[in-house]
Amino acid sequence: MSLPPDSLLHLWIPTLSCILLVGLVTRVLSPQPSRWSRRTIATLLLFLLGRYLFWRVSSTLNWSDAVTGVLSLGLFAAELLVFTTSVIQWGLQFTMRDRRRQADILAADLAQGVYQPTVDIFVPTYNEPTFILRRTLIGIQALDYPSYRVYLLDDTRRPEVKALAAELGCDYISRPDNRHAKAGNLNHGIAQTDGELLVCFDADFIPTRNFLQRTVGFFQDPSIGLVQTPQSFYNADPIARNLGLENILPPEEEIFYRQIQPLRDGVGSVVCAGTSFVLRRRAIESIGGFVTESLSEDYFTAIKLSAQGHRVIYLNEKLSAGLAAENITVHINQRLRWARGTLQAFFISANPLTIPGLNFMQRLGHLEGILHWFTSLCRVYFLALPVIYSIWGIEPIATTGNELLYYMVPFYLTQFLVFAWLNDRSRSALFSDIYSLILLFPLVGVVIQTTIKPFGYRFQVTPKGLDRPSTQFNLSLAWPLILLWVFNAYSLFQGLTNPRSELGWNWIWSVYNLLMLTVTIAALIDRPGCSSGAEIETFVNLRVGDRSYRGVTTQVAEQGCICVIDSQETIGGNIQLDFPDADFQTPAIVLSHQITADGLVLQLQFQPLSLTQTRHLIALLYCQPNRWQHRQTPSELRSLYLMWRSVKINRTPVSKPALWLPQKNYLRFDRPCDPASGKSPIGKAGV
Repeated sequence: MSLPPDSLLHLWIPTLSCILLVGLVTRVLSPQPSRWSRRTIATLLLFLLGRYLFWRVSSTLNWSDAVTGVLSLGLFAAELLVFTTSVIQWGLQFTMRDRRRQADILAADLAQGVYQPTVDIFVPTYNEPTFILRRTLIGIQALDYPSYRVYLLDDTRRPEVKALAAELGCDYISRPDNRHAKAGNLNHGIAQTDGELLVCFDADFIPTRNFLQRTVGFFQDPSIGLVQTPQSFYNADPIARNLGLENILPPEEEIFYRQIQPLRDGVGSVVCAGTSFVLRRRAIESIGGFVTESLSEDYFTAIKLSAQGHRVIYLNEKLSAGLAAENITVHINQRLRWARGTLQAFFISANPLTIPGLNFMQRLGHLEGILHWFTSLCRVYFLALPVIYSIWGIEPIATTGNELLYYMVPFYLTQFLVFAWLNDRSRSALFSDIYSLILLFPLVGVVIQTTIKPFGYRFQVTPKGLDRPSTQFNLSLAWPLILLWVFNAYSLFQGLTNPRSELGWNWIWSVYNLLMLTVTIAALIDRPGCSSGAEIETFVNLRVGDRSYRGVTTQVAEQGCICVIDSQETIGGNIQLDFPDADFQTPAIVLSHQITADGLVLQLQFQPLSLTQTRHLIALLYCQPNRWQHRQTPSELRSLYLMWRSVKINRTPVSKPALWLPQKNYLRFDRPCDPASGKSPIGKAGV
């Protein structure tokens, strides 16, 4: 391959051209991705990748000796595996689907009574606390739909759960054993019910009241077998919380639901996520119920439905919310279960690569999801290479700075610039690396274990309602990353202090690795606290004796609220609260107050609520249409700043501004997980 021109201007032409084209498309012509702009950027990326690979194959493989040759070829193979998943994603940009407008049209048929099938709603439970189940069931009962029944599928046969179902007016179903875990529980529920459509919510997921209005209409098409909606969460994911960025970063799962699922919908390979989906009874019965061969019963059930000709589609609209994993260990274990379940595809009959009935594009969509887990092996290799170069002087890429600038920089820089734009600004490229590093070594272990021994692992329910009484450093997860940090620091030190060494690509690589590893290690420090409910800003009226005040809440939970009123005088004692937007009234007591320039900030505890009051409050907190909105990821430059901020010794949350308090975060709840625990439902307040 011909060498690039020596002129610095000529060397920069490919990079500058890409920057200009990307800026024109993503900043000027199409800030929000559209069909033409997605296809334009995908075509550019595919062209740059082809150019880069041709250069790598023809000019950069280092065959100076056997060991170097093996490492050089290994690096290229690792890149190819990563690029394979990227190429599939870029190719799927050409067929991406968005069904929200279609849902608008179909919802009108439901409103007019043209189509209103009967619906059975399943809430499978194993060991979730009853206060979480109560919240979920009350939220489901607020659904705006004429004909549905709620079934609590109890796999632990607990008397208190049966009593809860009776109290709330839900149907209760249990079974004599726990065979096949969640899949078996759902199959048992199917056999006991008769609704035309089935809906499944995990025990902590609460739908907005329009969930059925937005999803049921799709089943007027007899080919539709399943409609999946996104998972959303009413508490911060542990990574963002541990970095003090819970009010800034979108949840870790957002990239899957805002980018990957719409891409897969275009080719008919949508993943069933196990909750917040609607299923046609006739379709699930035609395949013999939920798949019981794997830990990922939901994923393979959708594959079998597709193979039998039932369409599995995706509505990219947040219509429910649940509890995110409440500490980093639970978060990682949940992802490892997903990985193990997906990789079991190679060993069961519902393997999407071989099962009869799927077309090539459907198999391609599923292949991307399977290969995704194997890229963790590549990442370990990428982290180790700068160290290998520093210690043994092995160069896996035979190249010059001019060639890197001419061939490598345009491709990687373009990927970096369009990463967040392509994924609907659900994650920045920098924070994506943090998320992958957190899972890296546990995931590598699971990939290897599952490949050798795919079965023999018990289904484990994700714990909910956990208390975090103190800060905890997860050393068992962090030590491999700490070791890599030390090696990369040594590699960089050697490069900076060795007079015969040149500061090339490997030293830049070391600096980047050190930054990512530092932030990742910080994210493994679990901060104390507890997830206890949603926060919301709404107007509230207060009455104290014969005096009335109007204020706005900055936080509302099931136990109390924090609000700001336009007053510079303290108030105390008993207060009557009225939330006009929720038809919710309750007496409350003042726990603390603070006079500020913006008004009087009150921390209030609700008096014990009746069931009717609880229903109104749950509806206010969780069930309003459009309650759960997409959050935009910070830009790459701001992400870099936030990373620096997150690893400071005194890490504090970067809080979302309150409605009336644009620059301050006054009082916060420190709430126990279970209101029935006997602890004070609202703890101390602080500035």
